[in-house]
Amino acid sequence: MQLLVQTLGGAVEPGVRQEYGDMEVEVTAPSSALYGEDGKRQSVWMSHGDEVVRLPEGFEVVARSVQGAIAAIEHREKRFYGLQYHPEVTHSPQGMETLRHFLFDVCGIKADWKMQDVLDEEIKTIKSMVGPDEHVICALSGGVDSTVAATLVHNAIGDRLHCVFVDNGLLRYKEQERVMSTFNSDLHLPVTCIDASEKFLSELKGVKDPEMKRKIIGREFIAVFDEFAHMLEKKIGKRPEYLVQGTLYPDVIESCPPPGSGRTHSHTIKSHHNVGGLPKDMKLKLIEPLKLLFKDEVRKLGSILNVPESFLKRHPFPGPGLAVRVIGDVTAGNALDVLRQVDEIFIQAIKDAGLYDEIWQAFAVFLPVQTVGVQGDQRTHSHVVALRAITSEDGMTANWYDFERPFLVDVVKKICNNVRGVNRVVLDVTSKPPATVEWE
Repeated sequence: MQLLVQTLGGAVEPGVRQEYGDMEVEVTAPSSALYGEDGKRQSVWMSHGDEVVRLPEGFEVVARSVQGAIAAIEHREKRFYGLQYHPEVTHSPQGMETLRHFLFDVCGIKADWKMQDVLDEEIKTIKSMVGPDEHVICALSGGVDSTVAATLVHNAIGDRLHCVFVDNGLLRYKEQERVMSTFNSDLHLPVTCIDASEKFLSELKGVKDPEMKRKIIGREFIAVFDEFAHMLEKKIGKRPEYLVQGTLYPDVIESCPPPGSGRTHSHTIKSHHNVGGLPKDMKLKLIEPLKLLFKDEVRKLGSILNVPESFLKRHPFPGPGLAVRVIGDVTAGNALDVLRQVDEIFIQAIKDAGLYDEIWQAFAVFLPVQTVGVQGDQRTHSHVVALRAITSEDGMTANWYDFERPFLVDVVKKICNNVRGVNRVVLDVTSKPPATVEWE
């Protein structure tokens, strides 16, 4: 909407009051093509600091926020339409109806697109890209994205795919054993496990800046894959040319502008280790079959590929692992060990309460803060940990999960009684926006 307005002669200025998250809007033009007969008031998901202050000629306001900001505009003759909010997210309950009106009534588009089309097109693309004798490495993290990407590529080229699971020292409690067991028993993918934890942690020692941590991790991952490619060349007589990654569209968006693109229109929210964190001189060429998909679409694709449902329902886990959940230096003290214990207690409690499938993602965060407490009738000066659980559809927007009080009381008691060095637990109740899902 802002681009339309500014380009066509209107004006956009910083708003007096910014609007982030849930917001009520009032539809002021009932005959609007965008809204049809869908009520006069609805809840939508906002994320903006600027607002339209003057419309170009021929436009009219068709909706405003309860704070008075212009939320939707139309030019009926030219059939130009603009929205200030996100209609595509679950936190805009009537947003899909608005999109249906636009796509089917205004644009006359037919709903004939299927997820099977994505699968067929990607397999065709991979077969044309990778020669009949070429081999491919896949970075397998144990998460949904890389697993679906690996399964898809395996369908395209078979045993010429070589999967690598890297233990970077930043994994959750017993993650290596659990993930490798799942690969072998449920997915039947050829996977080599490489323990590079010492190398990763030595490179991260003393590093506190979140962007620097992500870039170091991205660089070290590529170094491991290059080394594996060299080892594979000795074994099979041919060096792999390609690397498969489970990069998603949100990773690409939040890592914009892409390195070397010359774009300036988008802020880098965080450099995803698959995108902004890659070294410029990497030798392997990328295959990213999921880079235009959101998480919910990846899960649908995985279902078509017969990836077990239990695996598809796993909560997302960031590629940089616990490095973005330990605020500051990940190697300081016993931060990683403490975090693993807290995280395990939290996730197990969620599973025991039957809440796991209701929550998009849940995790603990280790804070660089110590507070005074009393444990065993003695003064303690110990660490603070934060708990975060969110609901979402695609990870682009999210709301915090509203636990019942007895659940939180029980979890906090278990953490403070069982994890030495923790005497305070806080709960993150911030939506995205204004926060991101991960803390770093």
